Amino acid sequence: MISAARLASLQTEAVARWHIDPISYDSREFDALVLANHEINFRLWHEEDQARDPGATDAIIAQVKRRIDRLNQQRSDSIEHLDNAIADAISAADVTVDPALPLNTETPGSAIDRLSILALRIFHLAEQCDRPEIDNAARGRVTVSLRIAEQQRTNLELSLQQLCDDLFAGVRRHQTFRQLKMYNDPELNPVIYRYAAKK
Repeated sequence: MISAARLASLQTEAVARWHIDPISYDSREFDALVLANHEINFRLWHEEDQARDPGATDAIIAQVKRRIDRLNQQRSDSIEHLDNAIADAISAADVTVDPALPLNTETPGSAIDRLSILALRIFHLAEQCDRPEIDNAARGRVTVSLRIAEQQRTNLELSLQQLCDDLFAGVRRHQTFRQLKMYNDPELNPVIYRYAAKK
């Protein structure tokens, strides 16, 4: 069974640790998938910061954009890996699933990914609240944002837990949502295959 609160704690602890020490994790199989997704989001968060550096040259921005594209593809893949693992766990638990049962608009893997982003957002908002040079008005705005993000995490944890409970109880149907990304595929992105044809 999946504990949304435990996964959120795992992500929160990893964000704090990874800002001090190199990224590493040695966990149980599903936890490792959660942290692999979380690592991608951690790297994406900091690449997005670099993409907004006012002093960055066009060449640096292009390099950052390519890294972001690769990470976004990995992020999509990691969400599918999470959902596939959940499908396997439901199957292994011998849950009887009626194919007529409703699907959720968001898969558990997508919700776990969103929890990861919230862990990062909360860490960085708290970091801004603690910045000595921030003025009181800005600190107040950041504090409001931090409280909203914390409430969103609480609500998302609850929703994810309810969804997982329903899936394992056989009252809701799970299906991996295939991302079917095209932009990195040399056979499907017209810019890439036209470029290759010219060579």
